[in-house]
Amino acid sequence: MDILTAVLAILVAIAILFEIARRVGVPYPTLLVLGGLALAFLPGLPRIKLEPNLVLLVFLPPLLFSAAAESPIRDLRANRGALIRLSVGLVIFTMVIVGAVVQAVIPGLGWAAALTLGAIVAPTDALAATSVFPRLGAPRTIRTLIEGEALFNDATALVAYRAAVVAVGGTFVLSDSIASFFVAAIGGIVIGFLVGRITGEILRRLDDPPVEVLISVVIPFAAYLPADGLGLSGVLAAVTAGFVIGSRLGTILSPDSRVLWLTSWKMIGFVLNGFVFVLIGLELPQILQGLGGRPALEILGLVVLVSVVVVVGRIVWVFASSLLPGSPRRIISRTNPRLATRLTFVVGWAGLRGAVSLAAALALKEDFPERNLILLLTFAVILVTLVGQGLTLPWVLRWAAWDGIELDGDEATSARTAAYKAGLDEIERARPDWPGHQPLFDRLESGLRDRTQHLATEDPDETAERRQERIEHEQIQHGVIAAQRAAVIELRDQGEINDQTLRLIEREFDLEELRMEG
Repeated sequence: MDILTAVLAILVAIAILFEIARRVGVPYPTLLVLGGLALAFLPGLPRIKLEPNLVLLVFLPPLLFSAAAESPIRDLRANRGALIRLSVGLVIFTMVIVGAVVQAVIPGLGWAAALTLGAIVAPTDALAATSVFPRLGAPRTIRTLIEGEALFNDATALVAYRAAVVAVGGTFVLSDSIASFFVAAIGGIVIGFLVGRITGEILRRLDDPPVEVLISVVIPFAAYLPADGLGLSGVLAAVTAGFVIGSRLGTILSPDSRVLWLTSWKMIGFVLNGFVFVLIGLELPQILQGLGGRPALEILGLVVLVSVVVVVGRIVWVFASSLLPGSPRRIISRTNPRLATRLTFVVGWAGLRGAVSLAAALALKEDFPERNLILLLTFAVILVTLVGQGLTLPWVLRWAAWDGIELDGDEATSARTAAYKAGLDEIERARPDWPGHQPLFDRLESGLRDRTQHLATEDPDETAERRQERIEHEQIQHGVIAAQRAAVIELRDQGEINDQTLRLIEREFDLEELRMEG
């Protein structure tokens, strides 16, 4: 079996495992890693090596850029205190406690190498946790914390990782490391902002959806590579560029470009994440081969110890920091203390690790102290968190018993109310200017008034009733559109219209369905 066949096999496996995960209701990265493990032991499958530069330079920038472009900047800003504690404080805390424990049980390892392991397993991967949120639901504040943490903690962990690696061959100077961190962070943010603004202006002047999507694929690399080449934070550069572009998507892209952009990036993210998690599973046999003659019982003990320290340490930090003034837990506790405690545990339990940790471990030089053991411990932490916490996260979310009402209000209803009112006002303003098109105005007004009537209200009983009525209305509209689509397809099958005409009409139906789903 050649490499191309192996890649095709992985793509098929990704699709199958994703569908299984969706039906079973578990985070799909969990099954992807387990699927990679299974593929690794298939006879005849060629070795696909997960190069660290492939993750850090090819996979990481577009994934971070895409996540940042979709992130709610206002919510991130509102929770900046909690995010700083998670993405900076928790990373350093994890690095120190893991390093201290490993140094204690493996005295010959050295503090620098032990802290390197701590920095490697410190950053989280939000995808595995948030992949269950759309189905089970979680408050917007919780999603913001988990996704925002994963956006920023990679930068903290990679800077700390580089400082620890350098210290293995020399000395560790705290003041120099802190200064390097701020220089790398600020420099990366500046480069990302400039790249975002420049490419945003380029996109604003274009009106060619395929070209605009192609440029969007280049943006994360245009931010990451110069920053990384200058010794700055490429992670923050890609994230910042994503924030800048994401905040302007509504003004720099046409509707056609926006639909194609969002669809294309959804597919890019799905394929890249799928490959990364499957390739993580494929790495295990190679890691095991490099352990030599270390006793299995000793390895098992180290795996359990480090995994427990990582998981419990996060929960302790999350609960301790949630007691500080202005934390989301204290705000939620004003109205529902029980829910606040349970949601805090959800945040603590959602610290799943992913590709960045493994890429950082693989990037260690061959002569690094206990490199193979560090690789195994890193893989073990990824596996324990993805499988152990990932499979139980749906249960933890259900246990939290969130009632589905957003903690900071129903913003979607407010936005729709304002949009529908603006539309009705424009109809009234334009009626005298277009006296020959009153039937069109009547249809537009009827549609907007119907949507306004079925918006949720503050009455909980009425909210449920109106929500059900809106769902039924959408089902009726979907049925009508499906019938229209079937009729047009039948015309094509009978040879009365060509495929180009079919696709033109289908696109109109698709946009209408997207509008309803949006």
